[in-house]
Amino acid sequence: MKDYIVRGTAANDEVRFFAAYTKGVVEEARQRHNTSPVATAALGRLLTAGAMMGSMCKNDSDILTLQIQCSGPIGGLTVTADSKANVKGYVNHPDVMLPPSKEGKLDVGKAVDLGVLTVIKDIGLKEPYSGQTHLVSGEIAEDLTYYFATSEQIPTSVALGVLMNKDNTVRHAGGFIIQLMPFATEETISALEQKIAQFQSVTSCLDAGHTPEEMMEQLLGDMDMKVYGTMPTRFHCNCSKERVEQAVISVGRKEIQSMIDEGKPIEVNCHFCNTNYEYTVDDLKRMLKEAAH
Repeated sequence: MKDYIVRGTAANDEVRFFAAYTKGVVEEARQRHNTSPVATAALGRLLTAGAMMGSMCKNDSDILTLQIQCSGPIGGLTVTADSKANVKGYVNHPDVMLPPSKEGKLDVGKAVDLGVLTVIKDIGLKEPYSGQTHLVSGEIAEDLTYYFATSEQIPTSVALGVLMNKDNTVRHAGGFIIQLMPFATEETISALEQKIAQFQSVTSCLDAGHTPEEMMEQLLGDMDMKVYGTMPTRFHCNCSKERVEQAVISVGRKEIQSMIDEGKPIEVNCHFCNTNYEYTVDDLKRMLKEAAH
């Protein structure tokens, strides 16, 4: 199954949903950052949420950033997505190892622990919109559910899952975001709550071979569910040697001069995709001239 996001409505437009399959996105992130299983699960969940939330953006130029600052050994995570569901991200400590939780699962909650979730939406205004909530569990899906309820006042159910193979590659990844519209009736709300309470998990659903549409069918199938469209999602970083060069120039002439004085090439790493860019002393001299302008 290719990576994609499906969106639609149910219950006479009282409910809207986004559901995603993101195995390729998460596996690429795992390979690029060489993440441990628990770091892969944490980053994979946040990447999946980021892709879906990015696809909710209205304008092509909108950028969404999800940032978790936390006290757990993972140290923090950052994910950025655009309106075309191109998504990228990294964890501060990709090699964190922890024993499984008492349910025998990867202990994302323990890896993340307490902290703050910040959602930044850059929609072309002078100042980006920023909403912040405390983490309620560190499990990421619950934290986003809480964020939507408190920061955006939208009753929302977020479910995210990453399933690993024995060799620590990604077996399945995906999730959904279901939101109630302001005019949702009590009847719709309680029917949906019941369905969500009975739902097993994203990973068991995907592992049984179900598509995101079929996953939504389980939850919303008897509520007149309508699918409005699908869009591909992928791990994509827009860094380039030229863009990173601009970042080097921005550190200022004094810094660049001291790099030149060392007489060695420098290597600059992109956090998001872990690509290294090397600049020779001659490159640095050229940048010094550019920084003068």
